[in-house]
Amino acid sequence: MHTTNFYLTKEEPNKSCLLAMRDLVLGYDREITETTKYGMPCFVYKTKVFCYLWVDKKSREPYFLMVEGKHLNHPKLETGTRARMKVFPVDPNKDLPVADIHEIMNEALDFIKNKSN
Repeated sequence: MHTTNFYLTKEEPNKSCLLAMRDLVLGYDREITETTKYGMPCFVYKTKVFCYLWVDKKSREPYFLMVEGKHLNHPKLETGTRARMKVFPVDPNKDLPVADIHEIMNEALDFIKNKSN
């Protein structure tokens, strides 16, 4: 599946929310690219996968899935049943919490940059 199809097959308000989430991630750093893995939009910094976008099956709300979540300490990240990853849920009926998203992105990219040194 082409990444664009993922977004276009979603119903509102999730479609608009996911597209805005995508724009935030891609606009964050010019070294970030988008691909598809496991049928999910996947974001890569240089060669390192750091986050996915997905929709929760129960709540049907979008979320960021942070690959190295166990190393991230943002208070709004949720561990759930995952050992390595954490999620940041987003309410599609509200404005995006841009400040929180930027804090999480900073932390995730700092981790990747420091890990690769």
